[in-house]
Amino acid sequence: MKKARRTAVTLVGGAVSIGMLLTGCTPDAGGGTTDGPITDEQREEALSTPTELTFWTWVPDIENEVALFEEKYPEIDVTVENVGQGLPHYQKLRSAIEAGEGAPDVAQIEYQYIPSFVLPESLLDLRPYGADDLSGEYVDWAWNQVSPDDPVWAIPQDVGPMGNLYREDILAQAGITEPPATWDEYATAAQAVKEATGSYISNLGATQAGQMIGFFWQAGVKPFGYDGEETVKIDVNSDEAKEVATYWTDLIQQDLISTDVDFQDEWYQGLASGKYAGWLTAAWGPIFLQGTAEGTTGLWRAAPLPQWQEGDEVSGNWGGSSDAVLADSENPIAAYELAKFINSDEESAMKLATEQFLFPPQVSVLEDPAFVDQESEFYGGQQVNKLFSEISETVDTDFQWLPFMDYVYSSYEETIGTVIADKGDIAAALDEWQDQLVAYAEDQGFTVE
Repeated sequence: MKKARRTAVTLVGGAVSIGMLLTGCTPDAGGGTTDGPITDEQREEALSTPTELTFWTWVPDIENEVALFEEKYPEIDVTVENVGQGLPHYQKLRSAIEAGEGAPDVAQIEYQYIPSFVLPESLLDLRPYGADDLSGEYVDWAWNQVSPDDPVWAIPQDVGPMGNLYREDILAQAGITEPPATWDEYATAAQAVKEATGSYISNLGATQAGQMIGFFWQAGVKPFGYDGEETVKIDVNSDEAKEVATYWTDLIQQDLISTDVDFQDEWYQGLASGKYAGWLTAAWGPIFLQGTAEGTTGLWRAAPLPQWQEGDEVSGNWGGSSDAVLADSENPIAAYELAKFINSDEESAMKLATEQFLFPPQVSVLEDPAFVDQESEFYGGQQVNKLFSEISETVDTDFQWLPFMDYVYSSYEETIGTVIADKGDIAAALDEWQDQLVAYAEDQGFTVE
């Protein structure tokens, strides 16, 4: 454990040593510590004491949900700051933690990055504050992302169960009247679409690790594992992973799938022009696509991902985030209540789902007619939220991340991304990716299974 913790400075920009994580003590309302779970009296005192909190998040207009919290707890004043999204957000967060000042009380963190903050003890275990009581409010696999073992490191905010968005009109031109139910049917449909219309049935982003990892997730591949201390599992080149990789290699080399870098101009134009007859994406994709390809309103439909075995109902996840309390917050009770309220209060959670269009992990929202019964004109009147709510129940619960996912993604671009762009053998490239990840992990002091 000692060696891995020393390397945390390299991995996350500085380790913060918090005695409460080692001793099991919990902060009191004033920032001190007390044995055992906090009491109702401590919670009431914390929420009735004038307090200032800082919340780092990139969610647009989340001030609306924060306002609900401040209305309920008028003594708590929350400052919302957007310090960037993606790596800039995490770099600033890690720098503030390392410096010992300037860090927020609550921070938005994507699921795959939680372990990199757990390793240097930068996050507060939320069990003493009552977080265990929330587990039944969320779909199981989403809760497992914030609590893979006993500790609870964050509150789930949004998720990205994967499905298939497709152009019904383009598939119809190729004689396809139903979305492909299996990956074999999808490959056959890809050829028919290309021959009849010249369109690609979809695009595999050359540098998009999240999408490929989501495909692995659906296929039951377990590429990563972490015991929370010094041992990691790296198995990105398993036989199951290579089966997935070979499938996509075959379609790419037959020129039935494009490999444009996604979220760039050419890709946006491809979605709007019909270059792509579909997009294998996550539950955040339907709203995103609607804004990107407005001129194709009414032509798109949504379906589950094709399955590896006929009759299966399994999906993977791509994206999603949580709200975590920093271990050095001086007001941990109020900070926890903020993270909890934003994501579990009925009105706040519904606002996140219907105003910010974050796809919800909360069971109550996934079952609420106000959310699931919405009909989308863009998708021909289809109840897309209901479909993805059903898909969300099919995501494999047992999926973990490494405590250095920044490097995992950059290494993916260098190895797999380059091969996809060159229309090479993705399965063979998995071996190189495996070697790079193992070498990096061992260099950082981890034991690799």
